[in-house]
Amino acid sequence: MDIIILFLVTTAAILGPSGVVAVIGHTTVKALSRNPSSGPVILIGMVTLLIFNQCLIIISLLVFFQLIKLY
Repeated sequence: MDIIILFLVTTAAILGPSGVVAVIGHTTVKALSRNPSSGPVILIGMVTLLIFNQCLIIISLLVFFQLIKLY
């Protein structure tokens, strides 16, 4: 049971942020292809979302290391 929880946390820590980066990249390319002049505004939003994504990665890694420490 403990290995399953550890596996699920590891999977969430890897796939969650990767999916967010993929969606942000896809949406950014789509938005820039529709309106190239809005590049600076889209860049600010994209950088902000990537910063929050990195915060989630750090939190999930801290949870992962706390779970590893218990075993």
